[in-house]
Amino acid sequence: MNISSIVVQTNPKFTEEVVEKFKSADFCDYHFHDEKGRIIVTIEGEGVEEEITKLVKIQEMAHVISADMSFAYSEDELNAERDKLEAVGGDLPAWLNDENATKRDIKYNGDLKDRF
Repeated sequence: MNISSIVVQTNPKFTEEVVEKFKSADFCDYHFHDEKGRIIVTIEGEGVEEEITKLVKIQEMAHVISADMSFAYSEDELNAERDKLEAVGGDLPAWLNDENATKRDIKYNGDLKDRF
């Protein structure tokens, strides 16, 4: 299951009309809008193709100037990464399981210059 948030831009004079269309739509969930014509909706899909189909529906709606994915969550990708982490077992740094860890706990030992 994939879930993505979409930021929609419309002309402020059409915001209420577009919001009402989103509220009654069966392919997305309306969450928020502001006075500048920005609207936040989410879409769900079994895969990226289904999400793209729904995004295109939104982009083709009357009065929509733009609609772009902002954040995405993919359950399959998350599970695949969890499987990778479990496969390496005890080689994980302890701080990865520490909920108080910060970005300062990350130690980078690589060199990107020679990789690209």
